[in-house]
Amino acid sequence: MSIERAKEHMKKWGMDDRVLEFETSSATVELAAQAVGCEPARIAKTLSFKIGEEPILIVTAGDAKIDNHKYKEQFAVKAKMLSPDEVAEKVGHTVGGVCPFGINEGVKVYLDESMKRFATVFPACGSSNSAIELTMEELEQCSGYEMWVDVCKLG
Repeated sequence: MSIERAKEHMKKWGMDDRVLEFETSSATVELAAQAVGCEPARIAKTLSFKIGEEPILIVTAGDAKIDNHKYKEQFAVKAKMLSPDEVAEKVGHTVGGVCPFGINEGVKVYLDESMKRFATVFPACGSSNSAIELTMEELEQCSGYEMWVDVCKLG
């Protein structure tokens, strides 16, 4: 199960006990914000794309949207999201619980600048009813990220 993979991953940093599980769904930014009790912008959503056949994840603030021009400048290809089936197969989590923790080998993770305005953010933790509160430093550490990118616009 994906949440178990994510928790096992977080155990490396002693953070597995910080994973929050909810009685209600947190599969969308709005639902996650309600479950956690924060503004939607502080939900760190993880978006799944492919460059050629390689899957990548981009973690962004909840109120950010991919800016196609910035994305193409950063990655030299047009933004192409994975289908829900491809996400489950290539990333290892299902849509609604996608996060950069406990993912399949070889999936590159990028963190978007849109999150840097917050002291902490809440990414999902492998299921559609989970989250964890992390500082930017903790997110960097636990996500195994490649680099920070600026591929979003707000609003």
